[in-house]
Amino acid sequence: MTGNHKDKSITRRRALAVTGGTVAAGGLAVAGYQAAFADTAATATDAATASASASESSGCMTLMSSVTEGPYYLDGALVRKDITEGKSGVPLTLRLTVVDATDGCTPVKGAAVEIWHCDAWGYYSGYTTANPGGSAPAESEDGSTANDKTYLRGYQVANANGVVKFETIFPGWYTPRTCHIHLKVHTGGQKEDGTYEGGKVNYTGQLFFDDGIAEEIFTLEPYSKHSGSYTTLDNDMVYDGGGASSGLLTLKAVHKKDPSKGYKGFLTVGIDPDAENTGAGSGGGGGTPPSDAPTGTPPSDAPSASSSSS
Repeated sequence: MTGNHKDKSITRRRALAVTGGTVAAGGLAVAGYQAAFADTAATATDAATASASASESSGCMTLMSSVTEGPYYLDGALVRKDITEGKSGVPLTLRLTVVDATDGCTPVKGAAVEIWHCDAWGYYSGYTTANPGGSAPAESEDGSTANDKTYLRGYQVANANGVVKFETIFPGWYTPRTCHIHLKVHTGGQKEDGTYEGGKVNYTGQLFFDDGIAEEIFTLEPYSKHSGSYTTLDNDMVYDGGGASSGLLTLKAVHKKDPSKGYKGFLTVGIDPDAENTGAGSGGGGGTPPSDAPTGTPPSDAPSASSSSS
């Protein structure tokens, strides 16, 4: 894809409801449909149905390999549902379900799901001077009130059905990677001072988006202000072509004729609670950061537990 885009305006973020489809990332193939779409106040009957459905899935016990956390990870993300902080983009609501793939895909209550991704122009919080490749405005020109150290990063703690929900925006892209969201699943820790402390990381992975949907969104404002060569799934260095089992999200447009209204997506993440993989220092799979991206130790003013959760 090149940077020849049409100018269209987008609407602001709105609340979304998630609908059908199944995805696997972090190890689970096609399981936990009901749990993925259960509200936080779901009944015990809903949970039992979800567990039974998951247990019947022959793919439940298949775990994917973790991949590197990439060059833009920062400690201290905040526990919150809405991670946008006013960043502009096509709304994206994710409902994620964490299950124990070693125990019949039972929900993992209390698992902490952490996600982070770039903004519409390819910039990550904490690394806002890193060139995303191609031609894009400076991150400071987006006009938002977002905290440059915390935007588009956050945790949610799973309810009794293993479900978490995030409200965010469709990510942009940076060279040489395709559009993606980073993911970690933690267990054994607890919420403390606005963030999540202790425990261990059971899984580190990435979520991916259909090329056709991504390319359509990138013709819209503000994405269209970032021009250049977009890396498709087939050419990405991390996505291995396995579809849902490799983290390819199932998405449904809020309004079929107007993609600017946003998308709904979900996945079910099967973990091994005894495993540990932080993704730090892993070889391969993370992508090469842009030439001027920070390396080594994150900035000294990286997000901390005292950061604002707005």
